Amino acid sequence: MPAFSENDPLNIRLELESVPPGSPASVVARQLVQLLTAGDLAPGSRLPAERILAERLGVGRSAVREALAALEILGIVQVRPGSGTYLRGGTSELLPTTLSWGLMLASDRTHELLEVRSSLERTAAALAAARATDSELDRLKQYLERQAASLGDPKAFIDADVRFHVHIARIASNEVLADLLQSLRSLLRVWADRGVRTRAGSEAAYEEHRRVYEAMRRRDISGTEAAMHEHMETASTRILSASEEPAVASR
Repeated sequence: MPAFSENDPLNIRLELESVPPGSPASVVARQLVQLLTAGDLAPGSRLPAERILAERLGVGRSAVREALAALEILGIVQVRPGSGTYLRGGTSELLPTTLSWGLMLASDRTHELLEVRSSLERTAAALAAARATDSELDRLKQYLERQAASLGDPKAFIDADVRFHVHIARIASNEVLADLLQSLRSLLRVWADRGVRTRAGSEAAYEEHRRVYEAMRRRDISGTEAAMHEHMETASTRILSASEEPAVASR
């Protein structure tokens, strides 16, 4: 595997582009993403050791460690115990993940993400109402029933909630649309989860989903889109309220 050396272009760029002192791991991660997608490293290349990255970026090793762990979860790098950290793919393969990571870091863009999600969910609902088979609607009803049965169990309710939306995207039969929605849901997941952590929040979400399902069962395309619009309006309000609450602990 190609390995990092003191003469590599990445080393020079690290020296010139250190991050501000005291920056959190998220800023370190963003800086690393920019470096890794600049084309200086070939796919499979080994990154500098944590110690070197910390020195070049002017941060503590713990921030570098957290940043690398986050990038591994996102699929940008692979950490091999006893060997090092390696770049998973080429620049073109990393760009979609890089975009997602950049959006995730920008918490002040939550409102913009919600606007995009609302538009895409409405489109998916309308397409699903026009294309759904009876068996697909039966499966959607099962996810709705799971929600009704788990109003007092936030974790189970959230799982059924997500499956409900994912199934609608599948019924829409548009893979690009489904992938975009999945990315947006991932970015908003932490706030969406907090938005239905109470029984009242779960009950409101369930009723909104029920109206979407009933309109879809009637093959009412405009009614389904309107019901999803209503759901997105109230769901966005819940998510924004949750995102403005002070975090009590890191997740």
